Amino acid sequence: MPQTKRTLTSVLSGLAGLVGLSVVAGVLVTASVTPVFAVTGAAATQSIDLFENLPSNLKVDRPMEATTIYGVDANGQPQQIARFFDQNRVPVTYNQVAMVLYDALLSSEDKNYYSHGGVDLVGTLKAVVGNVTGSSSAGGSSISQQYVKNVLLQECEQGVPLSDQNRDDKLNQCWNDAAATVGSKGIARKLQEIRYATAIEKKYSKNDILVGYLNLANFGGTSYGIQAAAQHYFGVSASQLSLVQAATLAGMVQNPNAYRIDQPNGSIYDADTKTYSNSAKDGYKDTLVRRNYVLGRMLANGKITKAAYDAAHAQPITPNIVNPPSGCGMAGDNAYFCRYVQTTLEGDHSLDSVLGSSKAERQDKLFRGGLNVYTSLSYPLQGAAVQAMHDNTTPTVAGMSFGAATVNIEASTGRILSLTQNTNYSEEKSDTATTGQSSLVYAADYEHGGSSGFSVGSTYKVFTLIDWLEKGHSLRETVNGSIQRQTMNCHGTPVPMTSDVANAGGNRGFVGTPLAFTAYSLNSGFLAMAAKLDLCDINAVADRMGVHLGNMGKTTDQNVPFDVLGSKAIAPIEMAAVYATLANNGTRCAPHAIDRITGADGADLKLPPTTCTQVIKPEIAATAAYALRGVMSNGATGITAAATGAQGNPNDGTQLIGKTGTHNNAQTMLIESSTKVVTAVWVGQSIGDVDINDFDSNGNNVPYIRFYLGKAIQGAADSLFSGSKFPDPAQNLLKQSYTNLPSVIGQTIDQATQTLQGAGFSVTVGPAVASNLPTDQVAAQDPGPGQVATGSVVTISPSNGQGTAVPTDLVGKSLTDAATELQKLGFQAAKGACTPSGKDDNGTVTATTPAGGTFAPKGSVVALNYSAKNCQQ
Repeated sequence: MPQTKRTLTSVLSGLAGLVGLSVVAGVLVTASVTPVFAVTGAAATQSIDLFENLPSNLKVDRPMEATTIYGVDANGQPQQIARFFDQNRVPVTYNQVAMVLYDALLSSEDKNYYSHGGVDLVGTLKAVVGNVTGSSSAGGSSISQQYVKNVLLQECEQGVPLSDQNRDDKLNQCWNDAAATVGSKGIARKLQEIRYATAIEKKYSKNDILVGYLNLANFGGTSYGIQAAAQHYFGVSASQLSLVQAATLAGMVQNPNAYRIDQPNGSIYDADTKTYSNSAKDGYKDTLVRRNYVLGRMLANGKITKAAYDAAHAQPITPNIVNPPSGCGMAGDNAYFCRYVQTTLEGDHSLDSVLGSSKAERQDKLFRGGLNVYTSLSYPLQGAAVQAMHDNTTPTVAGMSFGAATVNIEASTGRILSLTQNTNYSEEKSDTATTGQSSLVYAADYEHGGSSGFSVGSTYKVFTLIDWLEKGHSLRETVNGSIQRQTMNCHGTPVPMTSDVANAGGNRGFVGTPLAFTAYSLNSGFLAMAAKLDLCDINAVADRMGVHLGNMGKTTDQNVPFDVLGSKAIAPIEMAAVYATLANNGTRCAPHAIDRITGADGADLKLPPTTCTQVIKPEIAATAAYALRGVMSNGATGITAAATGAQGNPNDGTQLIGKTGTHNNAQTMLIESSTKVVTAVWVGQSIGDVDINDFDSNGNNVPYIRFYLGKAIQGAADSLFSGSKFPDPAQNLLKQSYTNLPSVIGQTIDQATQTLQGAGFSVTVGPAVASNLPTDQVAAQDPGPGQVATGSVVTISPSNGQGTAVPTDLVGKSLTDAATELQKLGFQAAKGACTPSGKDDNGTVTATTPAGGTFAPKGSVVALNYSAKNCQQ
């Protein structure tokens, strides 16, 4: 019904609207010929003053564009891994759009586009009248005005961060402010549009404005720009659009989300009936009507013939929907590498100066900034690693939370060449035990994929080995590697072991060298080495080599004896970088996945340089590598095959270093490296602890999967990045050193132990021996005093207190006299060996067994060797 009462405010608003209308009319008359004619005359002064007082600096920034992440193919060319976008937009140039699309758009939206000065006079007047009277909120804008509207809308949308909790409401407000206001706001918006539209027509060509509009416009959902729309709705490029497809898309810009044809259940909601229309079931009837209107305008404007119109009009709406995924989900087998790159772009502080310091700012750059991110991913090596993962693992194993991950790093640069995982990538954290899906990057630390690392087992022994060498110890020094509870030292504070250690295969350990301990991965041997060092210094070596815990903590935060054997949870990438450092002569290059980033304009962003630092001396690196070569040798089978890396050696002639690792039968690792590329493999229980020996995946016993993965992947790396021989070890760290061993005969067991340990020897206590010394004193030592190998194990034997010394003066006496003397001392005398001699018929003693001065129990037999003229008597 008509409104019969009006308030004073509404009357005044109406009068203001009429005044505004007259002003706009004057502006339009003038602007419609701008820039064809110069504005002159006093009649236009009022309108032009108001017009010119509006802001003129239309900020035409680049629109929001997708970021694309690339790897490197076999020819060294970029290959797309994934795209990230808030608005799916692929900018194109004027010549990359089919002419039929331009004809369709201009026929239906702005037929006089090429003849006016940026403003559709009649359409805008009609829109202003509607806005003033409140009868309509229609735009009536030229393409130039619509371009302005979209630029302003884009600017408003860019000001709403992705992380804003009220983002949807603010984006809706952006749209309302840019398009659908009435009254005085509507007049102000139209004046702004006119001002900007005439300004850009003076600065840009008609074709540039037209394609600029098509690159900005929304075509429903996240499809922005004509190229993304053509690809999404019809699976073709904008340059390949047919008449029917062009008319459909040109019609959609009027109300893009209503006319969508990728919503088969309908895109227009009827609040009264609570149903959707414009669906596949009704043939997308609303979009069809709009498309046919466009075809009609094209016919009326002479852009198509009647025959073409009839043929196109008869065709139904036939979409060919291609959904462009955003994010790492589209990366398939490369998804976990993609996720590593994404987290680097979003949060790695080394890029703060390039991408911003806040996560919100970084996310906006990623999803809106149109970046091109060129990464280190080697598609050939990644392909081989992916195939190995598929061949040897499954996403799930019943009864355990099965996980496997591999990573390759280029030793001389730190570039991450490949990264794979057995699970299927999911943007949300999932139950890997039942679904085989996960968002966590097992190979990385918490900040680069949400994982917290895994106990790395004996791969951590490399830090004891390096500290051993840096302290001047030799690889051939003798150490008592038998199982025993060691007391270690941490900067002067004793740190005793509180439980026993076990070796692989139940071996009790042995006296040996660090060279042998490394090849056999002997736990008790490395604990014995660590007992001669400083536990805190060992963990500090890991810290110096750039290693941190998977949860981002420091390796030096806690120092316990079993750290030596790899109880700390560390990301595989971090451990891979350690072995890459040894392969790179002691220079650590920080692991990284991004080589180069360009902005939307194609210009390179200035990234911080790759950090490469000499963290250990080259001779130490070479000598440690020499020991680790033994791990990969087929000869290192003395304890158990599972304790050596030989099974992971591709045996292709490339010299390799490496180390295995197992922790509590729940986690396993294998790290192997040429001088060029390191391969790190982790396989185990991703959550909790189970005995993985009881489980199989893809027909393989879980603990052995690391060898199959390592062999295949390192073989591919050797083929693609051929390695060379490792440098020779430092000879002073290989020599067998000798130390003077003091005599401890007569000392108590405790005194002797302290004396020997103080001199650098290990001590074992043997069974008591016959001696007349007190029972708490050492009666024998083996080896005896003198020059012996440094670090030798000395066995000391206490006296049993029951021994008698064999006389030292028996040599030269007759057999009879010697036997009598022995019998007096409680020994039994017996003839020993006889040497023929023509001087004595009765026999003369030449030696005794035991020798003179030796202690022996009473009643024991002492053999008398002698010489006689006739030995047969």
